[in-house]
Amino acid sequence: MKQRRLGRTGLTVSEICLGTMTFGHQADEATSLAILDRAADAGVDFLDVAEIYPVPPDRKWAGRSEEIVGRWLAGRPREAFFVATKVAGPGGGWFQTPVREGRTALDRHHIVRAVEASLRRLGTDYIDLYQTHWPDRGLPIDETLEALTQVVEEGKVRYVGCSNETAYGLTKSLWASDVKQLVRYETIQNNFSLLNRRFEDELAEVCRAEQVSLLPYSPIAGGVLSGKYQDGQWPEGARFTLYQQFSSRTGIMTKRFVNERSLAATARYMEIAREAGMSVTTLATAWTLSRDFVGATIIGATTVEQLTDTLAAADVTLGADVLKACDKVHRDILYPMG
Repeated sequence: MKQRRLGRTGLTVSEICLGTMTFGHQADEATSLAILDRAADAGVDFLDVAEIYPVPPDRKWAGRSEEIVGRWLAGRPREAFFVATKVAGPGGGWFQTPVREGRTALDRHHIVRAVEASLRRLGTDYIDLYQTHWPDRGLPIDETLEALTQVVEEGKVRYVGCSNETAYGLTKSLWASDVKQLVRYETIQNNFSLLNRRFEDELAEVCRAEQVSLLPYSPIAGGVLSGKYQDGQWPEGARFTLYQQFSSRTGIMTKRFVNERSLAATARYMEIAREAGMSVTTLATAWTLSRDFVGATIIGATTVEQLTDTLAAADVTLGADVLKACDKVHRDILYPMG
C-alpha cells in the first residue's frame, strides 16, 4: 500500500482510507470488525468516521460507528492508525434536526462538546484529523476556526479539515486562517467519482494552489459504478435502495446518482474495465487515485468480500488510453455538448 502526504502536514497515510459509515447498520459489529481487519492486513492505516455515522441517518444509530472503531482500536498501537472523524454541523439536507452535540452549529460550544464525545466513543485521547462535516453558513468562519484552533492547542486534535465544501467556502476559510493565524483546513472531503467530476471545475484549482488534499468519498458513486443497479435492479440492503425508502430527501439524492445517464455511463465504464482486465470497481477507485490533488480515496463496504476490488486499486496505474476513454464517457454520455 503506497503512502501519500496530506496537505501541508508532512504526514503520510495509506492512499486508500477505510470509510465506516455502514458500521452499525448495514454492517453489523462482527462484520465491521472483520472489514477493519481485512483493510489493516492490506496496509490501510487511515480510518474515517463521523459522529452521525452510520447512515442512513437516525438518532438511534448515531455514534455507533465511532464506538465500533474504538473497540477495534483498543489493544492496538494507537500511533499505527490515522483516525479521522467529523462534527456534523447543520447538515446538507439530512441532518437538520437539532439533536445531540455538534449537530446544530459549528460554534465553539458545539465543537468542544462534539470533540469530547467523539474521543469517548473512539476510546482515544486524540483525533488525528477532525473535519467539519457540512459548512455552517449562518456562522462566521472565524468562530469555527477559533474553536478548532482551541482543540488543536489542547492536544485533542492534530489537524483539521472540511467536507462538502465549495470553492468559495474553502478559499474564504484559508484566507481567515492566514489573516487570523488560526489552524487551516489541510484536507477537504467531497463526493468525487467518474459519475461526479464537479470537483474538477474549481475546487481542484484551489487544492493545487493551496496544497489542500482531497479525500474523495463515494469513488464508486454509492455502488452505482459497481454495476449493481444496472437493468433496473435495486439490491436489497444497498445504499440507494435504502435511501429510496428512508425519506424524500434521500430519495432525491438517489435520483441524482441512479438515472438514465449514470447507468448508461456505467455500462460503458464496465466495458472499459473489462478491456483493461480489471473490475469496474477497481477502475473507478484507481481513477480517483490518478488525480494529482487527491490525498487518499475513501472506500466503504458492507461485507469483507466487497473490499477485494477496491483494495486492488492500490496496485493499479491506469494507462493514458484508459484515462482518455473515461474522459470520452464523461463528455459523450454524462455531459454531452449541444
